[in-house]
Amino acid sequence: MAQRIALITGGMGGLGQSISTKLFKAGYKVVVTYSHNNKNSDIWMEDMKKHGYEFFAYPIDVADYDCCQHCVAKIRTEVGGIDILVNNAGITRDHTFKKMTKTEWDAVIHTNLDSVFNMTKQVLDDMLEGGWGRIINVSSVNGQKGAFGQTNYSAAKAGMHGFTKALARELATKGVTVNTISPGYIGTKMVRAIPQEILDTKIIPEIPIRRLGLPEEIAGLIIYLCSDEAAFITGANVSINGGQHMQ
Repeated sequence: MAQRIALITGGMGGLGQSISTKLFKAGYKVVVTYSHNNKNSDIWMEDMKKHGYEFFAYPIDVADYDCCQHCVAKIRTEVGGIDILVNNAGITRDHTFKKMTKTEWDAVIHTNLDSVFNMTKQVLDDMLEGGWGRIINVSSVNGQKGAFGQTNYSAAKAGMHGFTKALARELATKGVTVNTISPGYIGTKMVRAIPQEILDTKIIPEIPIRRLGLPEEIAGLIIYLCSDEAAFITGANVSINGGQHMQ
């Protein structure tokens, strides 16, 4: 069997890096995308190489359809057709709705939700042609329960699962599964930027396990969903939040 190719958007971030390294160690050929604004991409790649990780990396604006189209076409030529897509790229622009600007709303919807369409559209034909594929959308516990000051983020993350359920139905007989995962608060750079007092008094007390999740724990779930053993799971939203929100 040819080595399967996995594409992770936002693959250089805290969670993205854990997903990318775990997929590499599991034997996949790994392609990561990063923002054009990332000035440390070369340094990151060199550091990963020193630790034994050989990645392919491409700059992209996941909110821009044409950019996604051109980038994935280049990846297809230089690396190969994509077997696994992890829609992981995301941003926050938090404000109460009263204070939220249209620019902040648009930025989050475009980057967190439109990107799922933009990227999935480019890789789907390869998966259908091969009769096998895995699409995994990284949502959030706040897309399930809502969060104060995150109407834009919660709406985008909830929308991802609506996309998942509809597309999963369309592809159910084609060998391609589509799933969402909804992490809780994970110890990434974005979460660690929250003031420690807020973490200690507002967030961690709401988590029955009483700690932040580990990026490696999220990556482990993704590894399973990418496997052949997970072929009967599609259209699912898998919560991984330490018991913070139970359905």
